[in-house]
Amino acid sequence: MSSVSAAPRPSAARELLDLLASMRFAIALLCVICISAIIGTVLRQGEPMGNYVNQFGPFWAEVFGQLGLYTVYSAPWFLVILAFLVISTSLCIARNAPKIIADLKSYKEGVREQSLQAHHHKAIGEVPSNPAMALVEIGNVLTALGWKARVQQRENGTMIAARRGATNKIGYLAAHSAIVLILIGGVLDGNAMVRLAMLAQGKEVFTGSGFIRDIGPQYRLSAANPSFRGNVSVPEHQRQGIATLGLPSGVVLQDLPFDIELKAFKVDYYPTGMPKSFASDIVIHDGDTRREATVKVNEPVIHDGIAIFQSSFEDGGSQLQLKVLPLDGGAPSKIEGRVGNRLAFGDQVLELDGLRVINVENLSGDTANASGADVRKVDLGERFSKHLGSGAKTASEKVLHNVGPSFSYKLRDAAGQAREYNNYMLPVELDGQRVFLAGMRESPADNFRYLRMPADENGALDGWLRLRQALAEPLLRKAAASAYAKSATPPDQPHMHEQLEKTALRTLTLFAGAGANPGDDIKGGLPALSQFVDRDVPEADRQRVTEVLLRILNGSLFELHQIARANAGLPPANVDKAAQSFMTQAVISLSDSLYYPSHTLLQLESFDQVQASVFQVARAPGQKLVYLGAVLLIVGVFAMLYIKERRLWVWIAPSADTASSHVRMAMSSTRESPDNAALFTQLKAAVLKETS
Repeated sequence: MSSVSAAPRPSAARELLDLLASMRFAIALLCVICISAIIGTVLRQGEPMGNYVNQFGPFWAEVFGQLGLYTVYSAPWFLVILAFLVISTSLCIARNAPKIIADLKSYKEGVREQSLQAHHHKAIGEVPSNPAMALVEIGNVLTALGWKARVQQRENGTMIAARRGATNKIGYLAAHSAIVLILIGGVLDGNAMVRLAMLAQGKEVFTGSGFIRDIGPQYRLSAANPSFRGNVSVPEHQRQGIATLGLPSGVVLQDLPFDIELKAFKVDYYPTGMPKSFASDIVIHDGDTRREATVKVNEPVIHDGIAIFQSSFEDGGSQLQLKVLPLDGGAPSKIEGRVGNRLAFGDQVLELDGLRVINVENLSGDTANASGADVRKVDLGERFSKHLGSGAKTASEKVLHNVGPSFSYKLRDAAGQAREYNNYMLPVELDGQRVFLAGMRESPADNFRYLRMPADENGALDGWLRLRQALAEPLLRKAAASAYAKSATPPDQPHMHEQLEKTALRTLTLFAGAGANPGDDIKGGLPALSQFVDRDVPEADRQRVTEVLLRILNGSLFELHQIARANAGLPPANVDKAAQSFMTQAVISLSDSLYYPSHTLLQLESFDQVQASVFQVARAPGQKLVYLGAVLLIVGVFAMLYIKERRLWVWIAPSADTASSHVRMAMSSTRESPDNAALFTQLKAAVLKETS
């Protein structure tokens, strides 16, 4: 009885190595990377956290944030997967490269004659030449057909071993090497290298706000950092040598080995006002050297291994002259400030954020929806909701126009909370009415909501502002109610005057929000009238009462408008279509202004523009690796898919007739396909001198 000894089990290290180098492991990693790439494509990356909270809710937004789904391509788990894929692919190359190289050198001329009969493509025949002549003739034929051959002389014959399409094996190495190069190049040019440099240099992420010059050195990387990609904002006639690198949790500054000076920023526009092209004339100051260049879109300038791209443009510190308009009464005042500066503004801080000289908006002429209707026909809820939309909202076909300059600012309270505002300098024609736009939003994640204030007969905001300030004065409201009652009382019913005056005064009081408490959601305007009707009027009478109240409101506000003009020393307003259009829009904007979070409006009077160009600067050592990997990937895939390795063996032996030779041939291929049969038929015809 004999015992069979079991084969020794491989060590754990060997099993781990086999797993890492296996194709199934690499394919599993590729599947995970593909799924991650889908997530990174569908889910917008690098957005403010508030956007994700609004989209997914607080719980799932926090979960997804912990998983790193908002920065997939720089998440630690994604980089670990890439590292394992690089290791797996490298091990595959290391394991198979020696075999492939050895196979490239081998023609397998040592195969046995009998084994040729086992191939699918095989043939036997006689050639009318002795073995020596047949060897020369067959060798010439194979060389002419692109085969490389090697001959082995044997005791009973000659074996010719030929091959074609050896590049197929090279394609395997090229494709796998390409994956490694592309992955390494991508990691070298990503945030991982920046984080590694921060760790090596002991730097921190800056999460606050302020000017670059005020940020400490603990947030600044050295110019020797081997890989980075950031933005540099340079105002005209100034220079900057520090880039800002954006990270998910904040920013880090990057010192450049040179300074960029912006001589001039040039931008061309289409007739609609859309930017057509822009470029920057710059001077690069590198020590004692000075280099002038022009950076255009898609035409970067390379200096000292760092590419300078034209990214965008912004304000570089324009000087703004502003008019402060108090909504509740008082004389206007003027202030000046530079974009980027902070100014004391009552008990708040005014932060001037930006100036846009060109604003392209969709202002198609929607004559079907022109605001010429009487106020009494306005639906309170629908009109109020529509009015709080985009500054240029329309349902008709887009027609783009430049609507002139605008400026943005923030008002920050003592607790550090800020609201952002965006006001246009010139009136914009919307729905047939020229209006001034004053936008506001609570956070950068929100869209701006615009207050639309009608321009007066002089194209100015003065008429609306006088009416708004008069609405806040109890005595003027009482005088307007009395004037309306006098004009609306029928001559044959003088007893109605007192009731009309009381009703008009109450309507104006409700509309002005005089009776509202500070914490109330309804602060006046049309919502206050709507609340009054829903609360105090039977449902059957609401439609009729609403129409009456709106008619009284319209008439009372017009009388208030006349009183405000008279107090300003102006003649009475004409009762015409233009005045009706003005009052229609004024009712809506007065109502909305009561919900405007500031008691003052800032209007841009003039400005001295200073342009700034935003450059993207990148030191990308992995770029060449990625390009090389892309070339190798194309070559490798093409070689593996379109080039087939074929091997041919031809056995030549003496026949009974010494003047002829016995020939046996066979062909193999890495992939079987119909063209193999056609190729072998061609070879038979050439080698055996036959056609079938």
